[in-house]
Amino acid sequence: MAHAGVRRDIPFASYPGFRPLSLDLHRPEASGAVPVILQLHGGGWRVGSRGSFAPGISDADSFGRMTAAGFAVAAADYRLSGEARYPAQLSDVERALDWVEGHAEEFALDPDRVVLWGGSAGGTLAALVGLSGRRGIRGVIDWYGPSDLLAMARHTLGTAPAGESREDRWLGSFVLDVPELAREASPVHRVRPGALPFHLAHGAADRDVPPAQSEALADALRAAGVPVELHLEPGAGHMWSGVGDTAPLFARALDFARRVSAD
Repeated sequence: MAHAGVRRDIPFASYPGFRPLSLDLHRPEASGAVPVILQLHGGGWRVGSRGSFAPGISDADSFGRMTAAGFAVAAADYRLSGEARYPAQLSDVERALDWVEGHAEEFALDPDRVVLWGGSAGGTLAALVGLSGRRGIRGVIDWYGPSDLLAMARHTLGTAPAGESREDRWLGSFVLDVPELAREASPVHRVRPGALPFHLAHGAADRDVPPAQSEALADALRAAGVPVELHLEPGAGHMWSGVGDTAPLFARALDFARRVSAD
């Protein structure tokens, strides 16, 4: 049995000219191989790190809840938009999944029972990789992630100079000038029949990433016959600002993770 607890700063990818990428592995007290949550942080693809689940949510109330539910959590970094443009981050997530597969026996992980869980920008990455058809992934938890970059560009039009929004920096160009690339980087345009189940949750009062982003993704998934859950939290802003108790939100997500990762 692998030891419970946290092992930090595990390198999983190295690219010439870039910083090495690392992950932190949070493992529950359990015998045998356990299912895995690959967790991807938010921050507009510009900032953030694996060290914090989300601003205002403690490790105990995030990673601790996941391990208490029986999951190992691989919280992985990815290259930020100041380091590399889309689609480099998708390769980083794939490399993190490769690490889980390659070290499954060492850490008693089950690489065939992986759930991707991302918030905001990380939610977009989780959705895109989850829609890629990669083996071993059982489902996607996407919390308040942008799903349609063209709609996001129209939402933020006038709030930042052209080329300076989070999405612009990620693509390396003003989003509305590169519509085909923007569609490619938008989960709503990657949906296909037979895709994995999704759990979407979004603050109904989110002004940074409008809840319409998750609603549009849910509509596309339903239209393709893909199982999807959508929860809109009344009064909640981005990253659950204004929510006094996130426990019910985590409980819904973890219930989904348990169901899709069941043997």
